Amino acid sequence: MGDDRRIRRLVVNGAVWYWTVRQRVRPDYADCRVTLSLWPEASAQNVQRRLSLVFAPGPGRIVSNSYFEAGTLVRLPDRAWLNLYEPGTVRRLLDAAAPVLENPSSVQNLEVDGWPYFTEVVDHADSDT
Repeated sequence: MGDDRRIRRLVVNGAVWYWTVRQRVRPDYADCRVTLSLWPEASAQNVQRRLSLVFAPGPGRIVSNSYFEAGTLVRLPDRAWLNLYEPGTVRRLLDAAAPVLENPSSVQNLEVDGWPYFTEVVDHADSDT
């Protein structure tokens, strides 16, 4: 099981990224959230922006809240799944979300729905096989 407080490190093409997974469990499942936050290592040249991919349950979408392994996301009916504690998954999601980070914005902490990136990552992996 993952540690919600741990900051992890990921190196992508020489750039250092940090990431965390936060899981909010509520009595009402509809209010549960799993959030993957990514931010680059601070440097003198760039402003540090945080990208948070938020995954909420919905029709055909399941987020772990106790039944599944922590950090697990499942799409129904094809049962495609990802675990946000796996560095390979985080790397693929970061690659998919890169265009959002490239858009100039004054928003320091960008929070977006993560499900479109889930779909892009899973469907891209399916087309590679």
